[in-house]
Amino acid sequence: MRKKVTLGILGGGQLGRMSAIAAARLGIPVIIFCPEQDCPASYVAKETITASYDDHDSLRLLSEKTDVISYEFENIPLKTIEYLEELKPGSILPDKKLLDASQDRIKEKTFLNNLGIKTTQWCKFTEIEDLKNTLNDWKTTSFIIKTARFGYDGKGQLFCTSDNIENNTSLNDFLTKHNNQHLIIEDTVDFRCEASIIVARDKKEKTVVYGPMLNQHKSHILHKTTYPAALPQSTKSRAIDMGRQLADSINLTGVLTLELFITKDNRLLANEIAPRTHNSGHWTIDACAVSQFENHVRTVCGLDVGPSTAHSGAEMLNLVGDDIDLADSHMSREGACVHLYGKYDVREGRKMGHITLLQDLKERKSS
Repeated sequence: MRKKVTLGILGGGQLGRMSAIAAARLGIPVIIFCPEQDCPASYVAKETITASYDDHDSLRLLSEKTDVISYEFENIPLKTIEYLEELKPGSILPDKKLLDASQDRIKEKTFLNNLGIKTTQWCKFTEIEDLKNTLNDWKTTSFIIKTARFGYDGKGQLFCTSDNIENNTSLNDFLTKHNNQHLIIEDTVDFRCEASIIVARDKKEKTVVYGPMLNQHKSHILHKTTYPAALPQSTKSRAIDMGRQLADSINLTGVLTLELFITKDNRLLANEIAPRTHNSGHWTIDACAVSQFENHVRTVCGLDVGPSTAHSGAEMLNLVGDDIDLADSHMSREGACVHLYGKYDVREGRKMGHITLLQDLKERKSS
């Protein structure tokens, strides 16, 4: 008989919620640790510990109640992970290497480039004069300046052109607002599309891959994901190889996501790493026998990774802010799978749910 395992998840958002639902299917109880009351994951978990990530007494309680601990987003403080690792060595998965890199764009780009995985041109911002020289070296007239940490869904970044940099009001305001933070400059990419790869890898080093998927954004937030991607097979294979290389390089146990730019000349450039399940993989709940969330639970809990094969094509639509009003119209639509996250405070930019529209895979591949 299989040993009972209790899974702890740091973070109580929709990713934690969907992992907890997947765990329940496997008979694995989940304890959520989250600073917010009534978080989405709390409604489907066995128990929720509501405390800050620096509350050592509550973290110790989590460690005592669980056998393994994972996390649902990459901005969990590294000190939290390190403290839990002291309490439960080897039981915090994925381990902190990729989490550390993904929390800082400078570390992330350096990590990827050291593996031989190409990114757009970038450098650490120092001062305006150096920026002008860098743009000349890059032979570019536009760039994006970003905070190195805590930027997501378009937050903490600004698009600029090289014209009159010294007197650019928006740039000067950005520099003033973030004057105590590390900043990174990235060259703009004339890309054809954006894609992602999700990799699940178990303790026996068996690996499966979801994707690549094509992603479309609105206002820097994922709007639509399409699988299978209408890409040349050679491009798909290279993307899969990059995801596997990344997972092997850190001896991954768990799930990670690699976001990619695909240029007009079919080059692949890594954009970001997420050491977790990902919005672009939500379609796997309905289009695969084993979803990204189930494989997250399986791999960190010591079970064999499941097959990532899709039985259907899919188009996943994010419900962001007032998009939640579209949910009712899809309730009776054939092939539509509606997922609502239990969030009742509708705010601009807030992810409220998603809809997966299933399609015949053969038709999808031929279209």
